[in-house]
Amino acid sequence: MSSDGKKKKSKPRYLLPKEAAEILRVRPKTLANWRWRGTGPKYRKHGGTVVYCIDDLKRYSDDDDKSHVG
Repeated sequence: MSSDGKKKKSKPRYLLPKEAAEILRVRPKTLANWRWRGTGPKYRKHGGTVVYCIDDLKRYSDDDDKSHVG
């Protein structure tokens, strides 16, 4: 609990594809294509539902940093 006695609502650790796509600024269809091709961020299935761990999304985004040659 916080100092004012109220519980803080924590962010979900796992996100649905639509939520993950918003974070990565891609379409949910892009995530589906990446899953099919075996690329993109790691994902899991919870009861048949695809979910993404927010830590994996951050790691994927950080690892995908590109250097521009110009």
